[in-house]
Amino acid sequence: MQPGKPVARRPVVRPVAADEAPDGPPCPACGTPNLAGRKFCRRCAAPLQVREQPAALPWWRTVWPFRRRVRGGSGRALRRTLLVLAVAGLVLAGFLFFPLGRYAYEDVRDKLGGTAEISPTGVTASAAAPGHPARAAIDGLTNKYWGAPALGASLTCSFGTPFRLVGIVVHTGVSKEPQEFRRGARPTRADLLVTTEDGKVHRKAVTFNDKPGKQTVRMGISDVRSVELVLREAAGQGEGRPVAVGEVEFFRRT
Repeated sequence: MQPGKPVARRPVVRPVAADEAPDGPPCPACGTPNLAGRKFCRRCAAPLQVREQPAALPWWRTVWPFRRRVRGGSGRALRRTLLVLAVAGLVLAGFLFFPLGRYAYEDVRDKLGGTAEISPTGVTASAAAPGHPARAAIDGLTNKYWGAPALGASLTCSFGTPFRLVGIVVHTGVSKEPQEFRRGARPTRADLLVTTEDGKVHRKAVTFNDKPGKQTVRMGISDVRSVELVLREAAGQGEGRPVAVGEVEFFRRT
């Protein structure tokens, strides 16, 4: 008689309790319904409670010192103070550098633009030697001249319309011939007083070479209405020798 073989016990199928009907929010990733209170999806394990993304910051909040988020008012006073100082600095810089920037802009235009001679509409002198009136300084001839009886005398040229003065050419002495030039008195230093449309006076000291020929004075003043030439120093002075200014020419920007 053979020993009996052990017989394995048959598995018992146990009834599985039916899941409760899921009445929670669906999964934001796969859409599967889940029970209320679950934190992860029962199908794909995705988080059921998605954190809200913070709102995008405006561009000015991304620049230091405003790029940090304000928490409970911490640092807000400092940032406001820095903002006020920055605005005040920009206003001050604009106030200081605007005239300089405009001057540089006009100077570039003077160098790149053309020039044209402009004639005064009127000329007067504080004093003139006999036979050498003020008008002789703007008649276009260098063999006639305005004769100042003494230093300190002035020649004033006025213009009908304002213009941009870019240069003045002065011919000193009684003649452009070297021998005749040395025989007369001629200015070596003078002051230019330029009056603009708003009544402002621009002063410029100029020094003339003691030789015949034209001498150019570079300017750069807008809205010019009159130019006054005041004689300060001269060479070759003597009794009966007025200080001679042969011709004065003015040039505007075109």
